[in-house]
Amino acid sequence: MRIRYRLIISLIISITLVACLFAVFQIRSENHVLRSALDRHAQVLAQSLAENVEPLLRDQAWDELQALLDRFENREGLAGVDVYDRDGKKVGMASGVEPQLDAGPSLIREAISRDQGRSRFITMGGVPFQVYVLPINGDQGVEGALALFHNASFIQAQSFRLWRDTFLRLLVETFLIALICLLIIRVSILEPVTKTAQWLRALRTGKGLRSATPPSEELFRPITQEVTQLAKSLEVARTAIEEEVRLREAGEAVWTPERLRMQVRSRFSGKPIFAVSHREPYMHVHNAKGIECLVPASGLVTSLEPILRACDGTWVAAGAGNADRETVDEHDRLRVPPNDPHYTLRRVWVSKEEEQGFYLGFANEGLWPLCHIAHTRPTFREADWKQYKAVNQQFAKAVLQEMEGTPEPAVLIHDYHFALLPRLVKEKRPDARVAIFWHIPWPTAEGFGICPWQRELLDGLLGADLAGFHIQSHCNNFLETVDRALECRIEWDRFAVNRRGHFTLVRPFPVSVVFDSENAGDSLLETRPSAEDMFKELGVAGTIMGVGVDRMDYTKGIVERFRGIERFLEKYPAYQGKFSFVQIGAPSRTDIQRYRNLVAEIESEAQRINGRFQKDAWKPIVLIKRHHSHEEISRYYKAADLCMVTSLHDGMNLVAKEFVASRDDGQGVLILSRFTGACRELRDALVVNPYDTELLAEGIHYALDMDPEEKRLRMQRMRRVVREHNIYRWAASLVRELSEVRLDKTEPLRIR
Repeated sequence: MRIRYRLIISLIISITLVACLFAVFQIRSENHVLRSALDRHAQVLAQSLAENVEPLLRDQAWDELQALLDRFENREGLAGVDVYDRDGKKVGMASGVEPQLDAGPSLIREAISRDQGRSRFITMGGVPFQVYVLPINGDQGVEGALALFHNASFIQAQSFRLWRDTFLRLLVETFLIALICLLIIRVSILEPVTKTAQWLRALRTGKGLRSATPPSEELFRPITQEVTQLAKSLEVARTAIEEEVRLREAGEAVWTPERLRMQVRSRFSGKPIFAVSHREPYMHVHNAKGIECLVPASGLVTSLEPILRACDGTWVAAGAGNADRETVDEHDRLRVPPNDPHYTLRRVWVSKEEEQGFYLGFANEGLWPLCHIAHTRPTFREADWKQYKAVNQQFAKAVLQEMEGTPEPAVLIHDYHFALLPRLVKEKRPDARVAIFWHIPWPTAEGFGICPWQRELLDGLLGADLAGFHIQSHCNNFLETVDRALECRIEWDRFAVNRRGHFTLVRPFPVSVVFDSENAGDSLLETRPSAEDMFKELGVAGTIMGVGVDRMDYTKGIVERFRGIERFLEKYPAYQGKFSFVQIGAPSRTDIQRYRNLVAEIESEAQRINGRFQKDAWKPIVLIKRHHSHEEISRYYKAADLCMVTSLHDGMNLVAKEFVASRDDGQGVLILSRFTGACRELRDALVVNPYDTELLAEGIHYALDMDPEEKRLRMQRMRRVVREHNIYRWAASLVRELSEVRLDKTEPLRIR
């Protein structure tokens, strides 16, 4: 039976039972009212008649008594009148009325003996009657009794009418309820269900998530999110499979989250993997609505989540949200992601003083400028070094606690914040496979020698079984630095360091981005923003857009970029009034004086150039100083005619790859610094030296004047590189290399 019919029948039965129950109470109440009214009427009539009967009864004037009774025949529904003497003997009755009252003598004797009126409802010959007996009092006491008989069939008739009206009303209500139920079911249930079915059918047939929308009604709200997540997963899986088939037919391969998960399960046999980073994948903060969970913008989350999901791993990170402590258990753990928990986040609490010395001080005022050739002098302070060591030890303790009980665990450590951590972990757990990935460049041996604690840092890094860098030249620099600073043996043929019998493999793993092939169907249905539309939103006149997306960091070459734009407008004045460059600059590390000075310098340079060229609503540089979501930035990528990445020194630079991944229209030109790791892979970008202002200007002109077909071919080749060398391939390479590390079989030490 269909659910709609079950629902309607259930409602009808329920309403019928309730209506019948109320009808019974109503009829009983009505009968009680009618009987009470009839009793009162009989009592008044009996008292009135008794005044006339009493003298006749006292004088035994039977003929006159009978005549009096005959006059009351058929009066006001009166069916009959009887008069009895004090012995209960009938001495008169209404003419033509001979009711057979079986209980009459007893009722009359009761009324006479008690000297009180008595009422009773009886049935005679199938007809209901009401009998009222009133004692007649004289000078010598009770002289007799007067009995009145009223036909009470009208009460039964009234009950029948009530039942009839209730039945008719119930029929009408049943019809209306059925009709209303059908409408409600159709509008509130069937239509959303049908919409959901169409949505899932569209997904099943490969038409994409946007061919139909999921229901938004409150009834379906609890399951809409789950269905949406399932639908997205199915869409991603379908797209990944189709892409895999296509690439296999072409002799290629593409990495997807699913493929990465399968490799992790296969390589580590389901054992958990432990990841360590300074930035946490989920942050809890207080807002007006309570506690909100945020996902910090980071490619690291994208790359590591499939690994940890696949093996129910643990991510150890510093708690940075102001509500982080309120959301963990007594062991500082919580399951994430919040809506679909698959792995554990272990938060480590770093005090403001430790953060100042460890992160802002040693890591970002010392190691960051040391590793970037950007002409900013690194600052090394003894106090910062102590905090750096203390925080590394704190993280080591947390990691070792999480690994307790796991044989031969795998640990993935990320970035320059934790150079000492590999050694700290390996000393306590020699059975662990430890990898560290250095997300920034590694300088030359001479450059790294500036650091007063280079030997300690190198020794900490060589505690890892695998050390990863973006490109081969960084690996070479690292090996040369180790060779000069430490007593060890470098095996150049296999790119490994043998220090005290422990081998550390050194490998390049070019990091990448998610290639949004899973969103390709959606993007085709979206209205692509134009440069004119984006300029209108910004309140600027212009028709040709350039875009730059960077943290406000001195390594990004933003000032050099602005000077190249200035020279371009000098050499090619025809583009004045047409070309505007939108620089999205996210403030970064503003607690450090060098970064505050840089922001002021960037603002000053933009104002100077705008003051020189600005005309009416047009200006050459639009500087936006705030953080943007990925969705907001993607709109600028899609609308821009060119994207400029002019880093003075960068390990990889993912902005270049994000721009390429977003341009599914095959248009747009990438101008890319030769000092980025990305230029080794994106060979169809226009590679420039950001220090060469003339070359930057010519690069902008060449990009804007390029033939559309050349643009398409260049972008097509770059997109193929990003698609095939995506973030999942990077993670898979790292995991595969780590899983093949040979371990010395040593009894692991345990932390208490």
